[in-house]
Amino acid sequence: MTAKPCSNSLAVKTSHVLPPDTNYHGTLFGGKLMAHIDDVAAIAAERHARKPVVTASTDSVDFLAPVKAGHSICVEAFVTWTHQTSMEVFVKVVTEDLLTGDRKVCTTAFMTFVAVDDNGRPVSVPEVYPETEQEKTLHTLAPTRAEQRKERRKQSKELAATFGTSFPWNKKV
Repeated sequence: MTAKPCSNSLAVKTSHVLPPDTNYHGTLFGGKLMAHIDDVAAIAAERHARKPVVTASTDSVDFLAPVKAGHSICVEAFVTWTHQTSMEVFVKVVTEDLLTGDRKVCTTAFMTFVAVDDNGRPVSVPEVYPETEQEKTLHTLAPTRAEQRKERRKQSKELAATFGTSFPWNKKV
């Protein structure tokens, strides 16, 4: 497989924030924003792999500024690093007051996707290489984030085993 630049996977989506998408504070529901993030990040991953992808993890979604009704959001995502079958995708969301032009980075996120075949089994992905200084920074730090993901996944499995599948109200005292 031929390595590809980060920029080849860039995916961008701009959406108007409408009242039904907001909470009682008049700001965008976090879950709604996360759906936009997952959608655009998946497009970036699939664009890189040219295979179907599944979301493997969401490392972080940091809400840095509120997104108000009537504003827009622009979600940008691109693949920053690859490892055999997985891809790390960086996502940046910018909110804009369309009346004043004031723009703020409202959210950043890192997500991991795995490319799969028709049977849902992981398949290899091409390597990715950075070109800009920003891409190089993200690419260089990606192995550290991958180790953190691995440790967090281990902890999540331990929690799942500890809590199991029973409902807490069904436990005998």
